[in-house]
Amino acid sequence: MTSIIPNYTENEKQMHSTIEFFFKENKIGSLLRQSNVLKLKGSSCLFIFKILFYLVFTGKNLFRILQSQKDHFPFAKDVIYRFLQSTSYNWRKFLLLLSSNIIINRIQSLTSEERVNVLIVDDSLYDRSRSKSVELLARVHDHTDNRYKKGFRMLTLGWSDGNTFLPLAFTLLSSHKASNRLCSENPNIDKRSNGYKIRKHAVLKSPAAMMNLIRQAKSFGIPAKYVLFDSWFTYPRILMELLTENLHTIAMVKAMPKVYYTYKDKQMNLKTLYSNVKKKRGKAKILASVIVQIGTDEFKNPIQAKIVFVRDRNRSRKWLALISTDLELEAEEIIRIYGKRWDIEVFFKMTKSFLRLSKEFQCRSYDALVAHTTIVFTRYIMLALEKRKNEDFRTLGNIFYYCCDELDDIHFACALQLIIDILKDALQDKLFLSKQQISEFIDFFISRLPDFFKEKMVFLSCES
Repeated sequence: MTSIIPNYTENEKQMHSTIEFFFKENKIGSLLRQSNVLKLKGSSCLFIFKILFYLVFTGKNLFRILQSQKDHFPFAKDVIYRFLQSTSYNWRKFLLLLSSNIIINRIQSLTSEERVNVLIVDDSLYDRSRSKSVELLARVHDHTDNRYKKGFRMLTLGWSDGNTFLPLAFTLLSSHKASNRLCSENPNIDKRSNGYKIRKHAVLKSPAAMMNLIRQAKSFGIPAKYVLFDSWFTYPRILMELLTENLHTIAMVKAMPKVYYTYKDKQMNLKTLYSNVKKKRGKAKILASVIVQIGTDEFKNPIQAKIVFVRDRNRSRKWLALISTDLELEAEEIIRIYGKRWDIEVFFKMTKSFLRLSKEFQCRSYDALVAHTTIVFTRYIMLALEKRKNEDFRTLGNIFYYCCDELDDIHFACALQLIIDILKDALQDKLFLSKQQISEFIDFFISRLPDFFKEKMVFLSCES
């Protein structure tokens, strides 16, 4: 295939080779075909996808690229816009295939089984404030400044092992209330198409849309034990529904007056519960933890959760609350795992500030918005993998990963050997002991060592 951006500087050539390697290693062409991203004639979908993927790294918009490289692109911009607006392409499946293959085949195999993998759910504003006739455009609430704006709520599901965050799936949520929608959906969409399905997902309520994303991610075999989210989704009904999917929840709890928990056979809201539990004195960061009942299962068995009250570090007289459906976790561990939720905030910042989310194209079709967002998420996945390669030695390969612990043991054993050799010389020089006496003393000394040191001495016997 002809290079998309020819005759550029060394840095741009390096970026081009990085992108080519990412596409080849992850078999992007095959994943596109599996997701029904196909064309009957003309330039391949892979070539068009690669052009759109590369745009943000050139510093130019689509018009400038097509103008400056006419000889290398055998089509006009209409081909690209038809590609973006297709209703038959299954972009959600493509993103799930890409992320799940990377997680299962490249990250999970190089990661300790003791590491906690989590799913993270959050939403962010997909701003279209200057638009008037975008399909399903609505007035949605922006949490950051507590105002309603024109656009969508980008509900995003991601995966993290605490080191790498990867986006799995998303829904651009319009309002479930028709009165809040400024534009209706296209009535001519075939009801059998993927485009029709994503439009129906766009008008779901947030909890239903979230469960839809999580169930689809589970069907792709993505490993995770916990689901993390902010207080906007923390309701007992959602926590119990996630338990039916064999997923525990760790989430922030909002002090809502009409949400009750059962404690000591009494119904209490969060503020009342806090006033009834015994708090630690002094300046403790963890003020209290308590086990409450949040409901019952289908057999009327109680479902319990642990609520941890934490001092607000910005307002020392205030408190925050976290809830976990895994009762075996200690309060400190609940706080530590919940800290991984911050990864998705970094992701939102990165996609909006650097990868031109919602700014690259001004399409009116809902399908084009979904296609563009998928391309932006794919860019982030490539950058996340590059960051992992540069910072995490484990990604150099299976052999290196499996040898790391053994190499550390050998280095430690060499240090022990050096200490014993120095001890032998000291015994001979200062106490004038014979070699047999020194050998007996060293054997006695080793026999009195803790088992941990004795195990490391195996490497010494192997080398001698």
